[in-house]
Amino acid sequence: MTEDNEKKLINRINELYHKKKSTGLTAAEEKERAELHQEFIKNFRASFKQDVENLVIVDKNGKEVTSEKAKQAQRQKGLRKD
Repeated sequence: MTEDNEKKLINRINELYHKKKSTGLTAAEEKERAELHQEFIKNFRASFKQDVENLVIVDKNGKEVTSEKAKQAQRQKGLRKD
């Protein structure tokens, strides 16, 4: 998702939130709000997962201690050559 699309998504969620607090939402708007919320959560989780998979953890002695699961994900993405 592009940054512009993410901003539009968040803005629309906020619009619906404020309308819900002031005048209430129609059934169609409530459905839209729920779908937008689910899309936002899905995008957040995907982004967070990608960030975690790209982490390289190094202990205080300079030795890499990245988990094997993360290393395998990095290899699949072509980020590791070992």
